[in-house]
Amino acid sequence: MIDTIKKLLGLGPKADYAALVKQGAIILDVRSKGEFASGHIKGSLNISVDTLSRNLGQLKDKQKPIITCCASGMRSASAKSILKSNGYEQVFNGGSWISLKNKIN
Repeated sequence: MIDTIKKLLGLGPKADYAALVKQGAIILDVRSKGEFASGHIKGSLNISVDTLSRNLGQLKDKQKPIITCCASGMRSASAKSILKSNGYEQVFNGGSWISLKNKIN
């Protein structure tokens, strides 16, 4: 029961984001195009959370790890839910893009 609650809140085991990136994970920045243009992680893919469901074709490999990020972690959590509900298996909420950038560099 406790593990289920932790999982729902995203409090499970911490992901090693740097290792995931080295293994070829996609960094998916779900902020708006304007926010993305003002700064982002080099090599990240920008699909806003509002258009993600319509643009899943850009993420062809459902087995490949995906790390979502945004400004604070709220939209990236929503994006993670969208991806998981569409059959993507390895999806991680990286939280804010600035925090994620620090974790992978």
